[in-house]
Amino acid sequence: MENKNIIIILVAIIAVIAIAGGILASGILNGESKAPTETTPFETEFMDGSFVGKVKLANDDEAYMRSYVDKENKITYNISTVDDSDALMDIYYIQGVMNPEKRTINGNDWNIYFTQAVEGNDTASDDNTMNIIICQSQGEKQGYLIYSIFDAKSKVNGTTVYGDAYKDYIEPLLNSITLKESSDVPKINEEFGLTEDQFAQQMELIKEYKSGNTSALEGYV
Repeated sequence: MENKNIIIILVAIIAVIAIAGGILASGILNGESKAPTETTPFETEFMDGSFVGKVKLANDDEAYMRSYVDKENKITYNISTVDDSDALMDIYYIQGVMNPEKRTINGNDWNIYFTQAVEGNDTASDDNTMNIIICQSQGEKQGYLIYSIFDAKSKVNGTTVYGDAYKDYIEPLLNSITLKESSDVPKINEEFGLTEDQFAQQMELIKEYKSGNTSALEGYV
């Protein structure tokens, strides 16, 4: 298939947003919640809601992407929208982000992914491991993404599925979310600098890979 080498570009871009393979072990922590009681509302062109704790806007350079930071708890929230978030999650699949939990919360259908990434290049050190929860919802015309990155030094325990990170911070956030239809939603192929045909070719490769034909991406993942 033409332009097969473009898949290298896709994988490289994924690394920039600090997504890595490694699904967390299941389990729920017991004990009293230590989550803050205050909330911080936010509003964008495509999504409204409230974060738990004192959260400040960190970056709004792009119209359809926002970054927020909870400095006290060392949590970064990146929220965005694209026309086809399902395709984006298919790309992440080849990086090991897979098997989402499916939940309907506040009228929205979410795919929730629990994963980890390592800060810096020291992959052998547990001290640099960030816990990441990705929430993805695909509507009829656009998809929505929330990346919640719990820093390695965060006091919030995020090492278990549906543990403190989820029940104290993510679930309340999802319960507050209102998704809005917006105009001029970024196209996923343009975000990767590809034409529609080039992107379709790449998605065909990934589709083959997901169906069990691992040779489709041989030498690229």
